[in-house]
Amino acid sequence: MRPDGAVPGDVDGPARVPRRPELDALRLAVVLGLVLFHSALVFDASDPDFYVKNETTTEVTTVLAGLAVVWAMPALFTVSGWAARQSLARRSVGRFVRERLLRLGVPLLVATVLLLPFPVWVRERTRAGSDLSYAEFYPRFFDVRLDLAEAPFVVQGEHFESGHLWFVVLLLAWSLVLALAAAVAPGVLAPGGLDRVARAAQARGAVLVPAVLTGALCGMLGLEQEYAGWNRWAYLVFYLAGVVLGADERLRAAVRRDAALAGVVGGVVFAGGMTAFLVADGAGDDPFVGGGATGLAFRVFFGAGGWLLVVALLGGLDRWAARRVARRDPVTAGDGLDPWRARAYAYLLAAVLPLYVLHQPVVVGVAAAVVPWRAPVVVELAVVVAVSTAVLLVVYDLGVRRWRVTRRAFGMRP
Repeated sequence: MRPDGAVPGDVDGPARVPRRPELDALRLAVVLGLVLFHSALVFDASDPDFYVKNETTTEVTTVLAGLAVVWAMPALFTVSGWAARQSLARRSVGRFVRERLLRLGVPLLVATVLLLPFPVWVRERTRAGSDLSYAEFYPRFFDVRLDLAEAPFVVQGEHFESGHLWFVVLLLAWSLVLALAAAVAPGVLAPGGLDRVARAAQARGAVLVPAVLTGALCGMLGLEQEYAGWNRWAYLVFYLAGVVLGADERLRAAVRRDAALAGVVGGVVFAGGMTAFLVADGAGDDPFVGGGATGLAFRVFFGAGGWLLVVALLGGLDRWAARRVARRDPVTAGDGLDPWRARAYAYLLAAVLPLYVLHQPVVVGVAAAVVPWRAPVVVELAVVVAVSTAVLLVVYDLGVRRWRVTRRAFGMRP
């Protein structure tokens, strides 16, 4: 993420707000971690619908995934909201919308046409035993209809899906929601527009209160496995929370202050939620959408725990970064980097959005070639992760970043 609030992957241009390198690192870690996460789904016993499934599966990946999904994507949306707030602080609403359409809308369209059909075709061939060629399947993928009830995923079809690009769809949708709010009520996003909220956050534990909202929302609306286990509308709460947190330094200070408290409470709440998940699942009550008491408890605890852990993570990282800056650490402060590390830092940050867009089709293609080996799960998983990472970096370096048209197509500056 750029310090001026642009879409992830841009690192050039003048800085308009103090750099938050810990947020850069968090976003990069989550995106790179998705290679491991989606590779693990190939071997996960709880997700039979992933595009490629190994003959032997394990529950271990289910536990590891649960530890990640509760905070990873919510944190990414929160950081994105913070970035959008900084972007709006130096742009008109019209320019903000144009930038988001270029940086998010263009790669969304390009990837939908060029990348999304491939994983679905692989699933069709492996699950249904179909010998349908890719050329034959491709037009079927785009046999679509509009369904406003599924907003913002209004394009639906028998084979069509947003796949891993659901994040880009939601990020673009929430950016437009923010732009509309800024146009209708510009005073809220103006300096000092959230003064009451900032003053209220000075009370100890006040930044933990939104956990009630995220918990209630997930409990009532249910969870959606296809969106990393969260309800799509919960991500709007995290995005807007990032917008609010980016509005006043007092809010940032409150998150730093309450990070440890949020971590302790969040850990307890999440543990309670996982206990409820196991009880509900054992009783045959779908924890994600079931109407039983234990399933409802799981969803409420999951939603609340997610907010608490995001506060703990952001506050903890901010504390760590502040200590490093105080010691004049050049890596974290962003000044005085040696040339090699500076180039590596810029290279990886610029790659974030393209790597996200590219990663899942690459993982699916590699996994489809590896699972017939019938090797031990740990061996196959290691190979899928290593080869997918290598392929991604090669495709990004040789096929995306070096050409003006591909840079634009994947949301980078030309």
